[in-house]
Amino acid sequence: MRNSDKWRDYELLDCTDGERLERWGDVILIRPDPQVIWKTGRRHPLWRKANARYNRSQTGGGSWELLGKLPDRWEISYGDLKFNIKTMGFKHTGLFPEQAANWDLVRGMIENADKPLKVLNLFAYTGGATVAALKSGAHVTHVDASKGMVQWAKENAVSSGVADAPVRWLVDDCIKFVQREIRRGNKYDIIIMDPPSYGRGPGGEVWKLEDEVYNFVSLCEQLLADDARAILINSYTTGLSPSVMEYILGSLIVPKHGGTVSGAELGLPVAQTGMSLPCGATAIWKKQDK
Repeated sequence: MRNSDKWRDYELLDCTDGERLERWGDVILIRPDPQVIWKTGRRHPLWRKANARYNRSQTGGGSWELLGKLPDRWEISYGDLKFNIKTMGFKHTGLFPEQAANWDLVRGMIENADKPLKVLNLFAYTGGATVAALKSGAHVTHVDASKGMVQWAKENAVSSGVADAPVRWLVDDCIKFVQREIRRGNKYDIIIMDPPSYGRGPGGEVWKLEDEVYNFVSLCEQLLADDARAILINSYTTGLSPSVMEYILGSLIVPKHGGTVSGAELGLPVAQTGMSLPCGATAIWKKQDK
């Protein structure tokens, strides 16, 4: 498991009986998590002092219950990066803190490169990876089907001081965008993708990850530069394990580009217990160092 353990403004305080207790800056939130199937008691004192809790509905979805004062939005930092946070539908806050391990990995590649790298961030959401890559000097193309998420990413870029960095902000269906980039002959050094389990594009296009991911990675392979450095795939789909994604990268990328692949769970350390909560899966293809 690769832990994101360098946070100061975010902390997973405790987790039990289907819920997480989290600190986002000075704000304490309780959010549901279906992987938390253990019932170890609510020993952490902040369970009783949360600002808000997200309650799932038996008919689907859910809503936030205010338990104290809650700002409309606030800011948290990860090192020299700053992100705007707010409570939104389906329990989300606009950031997946476990992805910090991947941000650090990508930044290391960019900062150790002998040239400015071109990064393609697909299904880019609110731009955590985009802002991290820009901060380290990359040229980034940020693609997401949601206009609102792209605007949020732009705000994160402003907060992190990289609003004027070389970036393309695109509201587009990722499959169609990649197909057009192939026809244009554009190439990238690093490709990051964080595809949803299920979704729809701006034109109503249906996306189901298990059905699409192999063909999509095959398309993305055609965008890799001859001396490309990496592809990262993230997944929050229960049935898509790190080993499955590792196998996809190994079968599609390694025969043409060499290099190595690895897969792992992403995790967050739990302050109350000292253990780690699995929060998703990631697989990485990396070019072998010369």
